[in-house]
Amino acid sequence: MRALPLLLSILAISFPLGEAQAQIIYGNPRAVDGDTLDFGGGRVRLFGIDAPEAAQTCQREAKDWACGAEAKALLESLIAGQRVNCEQRDIDRYGRPVAICSVGRLDLADVIARTGLAIALEQFGSDYVLAAEQARNLRLGIWGGAFQTPAEFRASDPASRAEVAEIERNLARERRQEAVQSRPVSPARSSTYFRNCNDARAAGAAPLYRGQPGYRPEMDGDGDGIACEPYRGR
Repeated sequence: MRALPLLLSILAISFPLGEAQAQIIYGNPRAVDGDTLDFGGGRVRLFGIDAPEAAQTCQREAKDWACGAEAKALLESLIAGQRVNCEQRDIDRYGRPVAICSVGRLDLADVIARTGLAIALEQFGSDYVLAAEQARNLRLGIWGGAFQTPAEFRASDPASRAEVAEIERNLARERRQEAVQSRPVSPARSSTYFRNCNDARAAGAAPLYRGQPGYRPEMDGDGDGIACEPYRGR
């Protein structure tokens, strides 16, 4: 993955997290949508919630409204000019950190959920279930009308599918490169080849010692590591 620039500091801490080590990430990011922060090229997803995509619309009073743009605007207002601290909790399928992010004591995901601009991802934890349920009972945000879940929108939206496909291609490319780099290097096979000892002698290469170009066990009759050695009578 691309290295983050200097404005993003990452401090590894001591407990393992699946295949990766948990991290503390901090800096002054920008909002990509209602649940994604961009620290100068390195993206972090907010843990435990799923907000409408930036281009997604919902319905309220039988009219379309830009719920995705509103969720993004809320997140932008919360982080504007502020230092954001993110404590990694997981890694998503695209290799991006998933973290609990805060400004001071303000939990960003909690605010988004309480405002009714995200659903809680109960399968990953109960952290924001109550906040989302309260917003639903008050019919705030997306709960005041009809909406597709963000996952359903991503699955049906051509632009979202194209973005996912591009991310998956980049990941596959990086994994292939990593596999090639970690593959053991086999010793190079010699390009020197003699059909038999007569050829080796004619070329002035005999005797051939094990490890030398042209040496083959088939030409080492007594297996002593020397092929095409001179015949010595008794």
